[in-house]
Amino acid sequence: MDKSGGVSVNDKFFSLPEDKQKRIINAGFRVFSQNSYKKSPVSEIAAQAGISKSLLFHYFRNKKELYLFLWEEAARITTEYLREYGCYEPDSLFEMLHRGTKAKMQIMRSYPDIAFFVIKAYYEKEEEISADIQRSYRDFLEQKAQASVLRIDPEEFIPGIDLKMMYQEMYWASEGYLFEVMRRGVIDIDQLEKDFEKLIEFWKETYGRKEEQER
Repeated sequence: MDKSGGVSVNDKFFSLPEDKQKRIINAGFRVFSQNSYKKSPVSEIAAQAGISKSLLFHYFRNKKELYLFLWEEAARITTEYLREYGCYEPDSLFEMLHRGTKAKMQIMRSYPDIAFFVIKAYYEKEEEISADIQRSYRDFLEQKAQASVLRIDPEEFIPGIDLKMMYQEMYWASEGYLFEVMRRGVIDIDQLEKDFEKLIEFWKETYGRKEEQER
């Protein structure tokens, strides 16, 4: 609901059947991931979603509102899948990462362009939206990092390691890899999953407490 008590624009969107919502969301992810914000035609998003441009603006007042909605929706979808896959349940960071990988691969199967959209949005320079994106990103990342670090058991890792820095390094490595995939322009989800699982095992070998240290 909006502040006046009426129905908000997004409430109209959420009243649509789920499959139609998903078509519009995926069309938005796809078009905005292929172009800069300014050069992404809303008419193309509407066409790919199978609706008219005027109807799309019935759900979203303008291009900026649609873009920021998609950004927030990407965060909501990610959080929903992470919870569904039990990523916040285990005390082991490496088990959390394994589950997180499974969750994110499933996200990309359901929303093929979501990863490209998120990375493209993060690097977007258009002043109309960049400040909102960066502020939202910092808030989301900080909340996610705090939640993950608080659940980490120090006994799982080599003594004396800076857990927050370790987690940050893992995040940077993951983002760097995804950026490289985006630069190539093609995502092989099965290969992506294998690469991330291999990376997690590398981190486990590098940072995990060795059995002989526990004796």
